[in-house]
Amino acid sequence: MGSQAAASFLTNIARAAFSVGIGATVLNASLYTVDGGQRAVLFDRFRGVIEDTVGEGTHFLVPWLQKPFIFDIRTRPHTFSSVSGTKDLQMVNLTLRVLSRPEVNRLPDIFKTLGLEYDEKVLPSIGNEVLKAVVAQFNADQLLTERPHVSALVRESLIRRAKDFNIVLDDVAITHLSYGAEFSKAVEQKQVAQQEAERSKFVVAKAEQERRAAIIRAEGESESAKLISDATAAAGMGLIELRKIEAAKENASSMCRNGNVVYLPSTNNMLLGVNPGR
Repeated sequence: MGSQAAASFLTNIARAAFSVGIGATVLNASLYTVDGGQRAVLFDRFRGVIEDTVGEGTHFLVPWLQKPFIFDIRTRPHTFSSVSGTKDLQMVNLTLRVLSRPEVNRLPDIFKTLGLEYDEKVLPSIGNEVLKAVVAQFNADQLLTERPHVSALVRESLIRRAKDFNIVLDDVAITHLSYGAEFSKAVEQKQVAQQEAERSKFVVAKAEQERRAAIIRAEGESESAKLISDATAAAGMGLIELRKIEAAKENASSMCRNGNVVYLPSTNNMLLGVNPGR
């Protein structure tokens, strides 16, 4: 009798434990938690996606019949690059950063059409589309000189385009802009050409100044020659003789100070110290 009672007791405990385990499993399968900054969309096997969005907290569901899908509704950054052509046919590399989040009221529609990875499916494609459309309206140099205007156009167009997919963009910014090798080479050639043009202007200005100086010198020499001619006509050849004497004195003075000058007699006998009678 004692052994039968013990066996019966153990059997009852096992049944109770099994029942508790089944109950705990069912209870655990019937609960799901939505953390802060998240929302849930329920899928019902009979009704499909339920239109009501489930907020934060712990909630009940019917096991096997319903399944929750959790969405992160916090703002998240996304960065992508695009190679676009400008109005003057130059290729430009742009990097765009956006801060996006879903429209909470439209999460069931987002789940139906795009799924959980809605942002990865939508933002790169519409970002490239908007960048190419906006950049094509400007020349390459205008992207730098009118960058605030370009950024504003990109922001407005991208926000409007993302709204079609129930996505809210809190911020849109162009973080990087660079030109292709051909444009950089063209800019360098333009700078060289500008420097050559400035140099040519300087050469022309210098030649003009030299021409004016030559004219002024010629006019001065002409005026000097006229004055000398007038003085000669008035005073005779005496002025010229006086200038010759002054020039000779200046030459003699310079030669006296030069030790390399040798003076020779003016006679025909060039052999000094030789007795002419022998």
